[in-house]
Amino acid sequence: MLNRRILFLSLCMALLSGSVDAQTQKPLQDTTFKPGGKLWGYAFGDFYYKTHSDALNRGGANQYTGIEQGRNAFQFRRIYLGYNYDISPKFSAEVLLAAEDNATNRTGTTSGDLLSNNKLSFYIKLANIRWKNIWKGTDLVVGQVATPAFPLLIEPIWGYRSIERTISDIRRTPSYDLGATLQGKFDPETGNFGYDIMVGNGTSAKPENDKFKWLYGDVYAKFLDKKLVVDLYADYERLNQAPGFHHTRNMLKGFAAYTTPAVTLGVEAFVNHGRQDVVGVQNTINDTLSASAKGLSVFARGIIIKDKLGYFARYDTYNPDSKYDDVTYSAYKGLTSTYEPNNKESFITAGVDYTPVKNVHFMPNVWYNKYRSQSPLATGSAKKDYDLVYRITFYYVFGK
Repeated sequence: MLNRRILFLSLCMALLSGSVDAQTQKPLQDTTFKPGGKLWGYAFGDFYYKTHSDALNRGGANQYTGIEQGRNAFQFRRIYLGYNYDISPKFSAEVLLAAEDNATNRTGTTSGDLLSNNKLSFYIKLANIRWKNIWKGTDLVVGQVATPAFPLLIEPIWGYRSIERTISDIRRTPSYDLGATLQGKFDPETGNFGYDIMVGNGTSAKPENDKFKWLYGDVYAKFLDKKLVVDLYADYERLNQAPGFHHTRNMLKGFAAYTTPAVTLGVEAFVNHGRQDVVGVQNTINDTLSASAKGLSVFARGIIIKDKLGYFARYDTYNPDSKYDDVTYSAYKGLTSTYEPNNKESFITAGVDYTPVKNVHFMPNVWYNKYRSQSPLATGSAKKDYDLVYRITFYYVFGK
């Protein structure tokens, strides 16, 4: 009997000891993942000389609008400082500070990010968290994030943001916005077919100023061992809504490129429909009208000497209002500042890219933009004129 009691007590002590050990034992952890981050950045700028200036300072937010003929200067047009951090295998975070072009025109206004003492300053361009594979092949990104408009696919294929924005970027289609986006692939294993959809404020880094949201979406496909890339994009935003005044914009855009290590050829075209976006002026009568802006961009870039010397060239044509009626109306007024309706534009840039070492570029180039008035009453320089700039652009990358 005594032996049974001793055996029973021994078993209880053993079970109690095992239970305590189980409670104090740490669970097995995935030791293959280690949280960590990386600091990176790049900068580009120029020494430029403006050899001819449009007499009417047309071009809106173009790089050299309003800068007088003969001006020359060194300038930074962009400085990036970014940090990416992997929190876990499923989550990562991104923050990007940007200081962008700060040219001052003859009216004293600036197009960049300046403090009150005219010094260039950083602002928060991106700040977001990414939930990877929220379902297979798709990430959810929330915060201030790159939009589907062009920065994810088209801009890297063009490859020369240091020279000029894409044609839809020139018209200030948002490259980043505060909102939520799904970035996914229909075939996660190969990545030949994908999509991006987003809802955002439509105000980039600025606070929301109305109750409407900007909707973005694109789908893309890659063929011929990913050498041929096709992308279709659309966006929509209601800008205002009141009785008798429904102000909206929506863009439809297509892009195709054939890209190899030796040469890349690309074409981008858009139609941007602005409902009740312009005012037709005839004597004392002002009519609110819809407008359709159209743009086409073709480019080529390639290698002359591998890893040392390359070339690039691009031509854009832009019509701010294909519905322009110069018979009924003597002039138009635009309601959207980046779509001034009275002047067509043609843009050309070309140059060479010297790379002494990886991630360092010096690029002599020419920047030309011609303006042609759609008004039948325009004459002389008002009818047609141009901006012409010669530049040596420098561009360097660090941390990548």
